[in-house]
Amino acid sequence: MKLEIFNRLTPAQAKEELFKCCGSTTWVNLMMQEFPFDSVLKVKETAEKAWLVCKENDFLEAFTHHPKIGEKPSANKTNHSDKWAAQEQSGVDKAQLSLLNELAELNQAYASKYGFIYIVCATGKSAGEMLHLLKERINNSIEKEIAIAAAEQNKITHLRIDKLFS
Repeated sequence: MKLEIFNRLTPAQAKEELFKCCGSTTWVNLMMQEFPFDSVLKVKETAEKAWLVCKENDFLEAFTHHPKIGEKPSANKTNHSDKWAAQEQSGVDKAQLSLLNELAELNQAYASKYGFIYIVCATGKSAGEMLHLLKERINNSIEKEIAIAAAEQNKITHLRIDKLFS
């Protein structure tokens, strides 16, 4: 979508588009304080500033808007964020079943330990790379892991802003 078209959306429609980029209500509301935007660069700068204002609950809310790594969105979902998640996680598409099973097991262990799903900016990463990172991160303290996951969410948000305006 072109920025000019985005800027002509109603506030409710603009919020819906921004939620495709990041599932935090606080983040979207902070973004809307600057709506309409002068440039895509301004969108990205605002996104960065808004994310830095967000707190742990905002991060946790955003995490709930992602499928687990290796999990396919349900067949009846056709929205942009589901399509984007599938593209971002395409590194698992050709992975061996044993690797996918290990990834699923560790995903479950991670969620049980931290109370949220494993968030990683999967774009350009193979299933093996994502599994390796998961193995490294599963021993972190919850505070450290929330900070890492929030940083990964921020990367994902910026990639999705690029997709929204491409």
